[in-house]
Amino acid sequence: MSKAWGGRFEQATDPRVEQFTESISFDARLAEVDVRGSQAHARMLGRVGLITSAEAEQLCAALDAIGQEIARGELPFQTSLEDIHMHVETALIQRLGDVGRRLHTGRSRNDQVATDLKLYVRDAIDQVDRLLIDVQRAFVERSPADLEVILPGYTHLQRAQPVVAAHYWLAYCEKFERDRQRLADCRKRVNISPLGAAALAGTSLPIDRHLTASLLGFAEPAANSLDVSSDRDFLIEYCQCLALIAAHLSTWAEEWILWCTTEFGFLKLPDAYTTGSSIMPQKRNPDVLELVRGKSGRVMSAAPRLLTLVKGLPLAYNRDLQEDKLAVFDAHDTIVACLELMPAVVLGGGLQVERINARLEEGFLDATTLMEYLIKRGVPMRTGHETVGKLVRDCERRGCRLAELSLADLQGACPQIEEGVFGVLGVANAVRALVSYGSGGRASVEQQLSRWQQRLGITSAG
Repeated sequence: MSKAWGGRFEQATDPRVEQFTESISFDARLAEVDVRGSQAHARMLGRVGLITSAEAEQLCAALDAIGQEIARGELPFQTSLEDIHMHVETALIQRLGDVGRRLHTGRSRNDQVATDLKLYVRDAIDQVDRLLIDVQRAFVERSPADLEVILPGYTHLQRAQPVVAAHYWLAYCEKFERDRQRLADCRKRVNISPLGAAALAGTSLPIDRHLTASLLGFAEPAANSLDVSSDRDFLIEYCQCLALIAAHLSTWAEEWILWCTTEFGFLKLPDAYTTGSSIMPQKRNPDVLELVRGKSGRVMSAAPRLLTLVKGLPLAYNRDLQEDKLAVFDAHDTIVACLELMPAVVLGGGLQVERINARLEEGFLDATTLMEYLIKRGVPMRTGHETVGKLVRDCERRGCRLAELSLADLQGACPQIEEGVFGVLGVANAVRALVSYGSGGRASVEQQLSRWQQRLGITSAG
């Protein structure tokens, strides 16, 4: 078949240009959505009388067959046909002749590509959302078993205050919930139909864009045809959502990598998710987590790559936009690969409770609780802060803990201290004292865990 645009050209395209301009090597994955969009367009053409109903059915049936051949790898790809859209159309014309040639009535490759990409991104958002739910479920499912475990909480990577271990797990549930909310919000803007906007100005033909929007499950058709041809905002926004997911994945991976070290000793990963060393026989390396951390950079680079692509483009369509797919596909594939592994790693990571408890009292994790005890006794906050700081300094000199100071030592620093102070000293007591909504104390964490179990449909027994 000659080029779809070849009517006004006398010379054949240089093969090097065909190789340079092709996109079939990466946009073949759009075949399914291209078929879906074309079938909706064919049904609309039949409904408005631009083709017959019989022709519309012929087109839809042939498109089904072509889509299945592509899925089975039976349709050969050629750089001379440029992209997946022309491969589908060429196969259609080979089967149906002039009926196949009618399919492109009232649309351009510009709005066709935009439609395909929106259908792809809409499906991609739904897939990532499902995977994020799986990750949340993994954290929630392991939480009941970890309610008795206390971990140090950190700021500046220095021990700060103690929290119930499940508080860590639910913190990631909250982060991924915000990711899901951002995806859902992004999906609203994705779910606007470009189909029928044609090249840039619409068409003089009596097409029904509301019908195709409805057939494809879009909320409505886009209102400005000039905007449609140039719009890649939805790709940038999707990649920005993925970038934040990648940031949260990397944070989790970094934390668990640290926890797996001998220096921390908090966590042990299953053999299935670690690797060894080619020279050091004792090693168990958290390579999966390291690659999650490393791959996050690939995802984060997609949005600025797309922003750079569109920043200097005048309205409406420019061929530069062919490059948009590579960034999106890579970011999506990378996030999916990470999320698919994550639930098993989350559920398989075993807390080393004895090792955690052996050093749990180090770092004065009860200092803030002691300060708040003083506040309850009428001591101004800043005065209490200074008082406890001096007590900590004294403990460091003596090589002891706050709970090991005598009542006389404590009262010497602050007369308002009474015998009951020992009920807030020590890590277990400090955690028990945490009662504010959303805090890391046992009661608060159980409350939040119940909320997450209900939200995800998980019974308390797991």
